[in-house]
Amino acid sequence: MTSDDEIRVLLVDDQELFRAGLAVIVDAQDGMRVVGQAGDGLEAVRLADDLEPDVVLMDLRMADMDGVEATRQLFLPERAARRTRPLRVLVLTTFDLDDRAAAAIRHGASGFLLKDTTPAMLRDAIRTVHAGNAVLAPQDLSTLLEGRFRTPTPAPPGYLALSDKEREVFEAVARGLSNTEIAQAVLASESTVKTHVGSILRKLALRDRVQVVVFAHEHGLV
Repeated sequence: MTSDDEIRVLLVDDQELFRAGLAVIVDAQDGMRVVGQAGDGLEAVRLADDLEPDVVLMDLRMADMDGVEATRQLFLPERAARRTRPLRVLVLTTFDLDDRAAAAIRHGASGFLLKDTTPAMLRDAIRTVHAGNAVLAPQDLSTLLEGRFRTPTPAPPGYLALSDKEREVFEAVARGLSNTEIAQAVLASESTVKTHVGSILRKLALRDRVQVVVFAHEHGLV
């Protein structure tokens, strides 16, 4: 595999020993390479701008700038517009379903892993988010978002521009259904569902399926 095909990974954690362990695991995987390490959110944002990683493994609890704020900064429109490759953030946390993980996901993270995860699960998660998918069970995401949008905001024009079939697919994605399950529910092929999902993401300016679920909760559409 050439260097252009490798998944470029940035490690962000305030514990140097933990970062070193992650680096060993990631660099041992075929097709992955650690391109940088940061000890806080400020350094993470700077290195992400300079190194353009594909995936950032982001700790949540750090001094100076925590992982939630760093994630928000990474996905600011003006910063994203300067990138030449897509960026994914995978949150690392010691607490299952905690508030900071929920906040990071709302700001654009593609999911979270507990810090005691196995090397195999970490490898698979990196590959999953790099492919544009989420690392988070639908029921976990629903738990994270439940009650966080007490006053839903009106749906933007992009949602109103969805076709009837796209809205049907949108609602299925928001419930956490896979493409296979959606295809069975709406009586369409998986390739057609995939096309609809792509159109939904484009019209709503969303990055991935996790963002569809967040969008649905934020605007009271589930």
